[in-house]
Amino acid sequence: MKTRKQKQEILKALTEQFQRSNAAMVLSFNRVTVAKDQELRNQLREVGAKYQVVKNTLARLAVKNTPFEAISDHFRGMTAVAFTESDPVVFSKTISKFIKNNSDFFAFKAGFIDGRLVDFKQVEQIANLPSKEELISKILFLLNAPAQRLASVIQAVPRNLVVVMKQIADKKAEQ
Repeated sequence: MKTRKQKQEILKALTEQFQRSNAAMVLSFNRVTVAKDQELRNQLREVGAKYQVVKNTLARLAVKNTPFEAISDHFRGMTAVAFTESDPVVFSKTISKFIKNNSDFFAFKAGFIDGRLVDFKQVEQIANLPSKEELISKILFLLNAPAQRLASVIQAVPRNLVVVMKQIADKKAEQ
């Protein structure tokens, strides 16, 4: 059993994690194997997220007076929380895909993304959005396209002039 001091340290660390995060998902688990738990942790680590099994009482205290207070009602039963400080779209994709593939072990309770409480359907919708990097590349392509077209038009004039001059030279050579 943990001492009061250890519990206070855990509470402080959990509170700081909630304050730094821009998205969190509350999951429940049942009959989970170490391998499945490790698989989820590894997948979340790859996208810059953290996963932690929490004691419900400490979790409710940790979210108090934070934007995540709306999820405090979901801290019941076996509970784990996944947090991210990075892109919530990639985070949602990872959680959504993993829960679909491992529904016998994990269940989605609630999510909190960018100041809003979300359910699993909304997480799936967010997961279908393009990531931040994809959106940036699309915008850069759209910004670059007119410049490329202008450059090809400018190059076309001298190229066409050379082609016409070559045709004239060929025609004179034939005569």
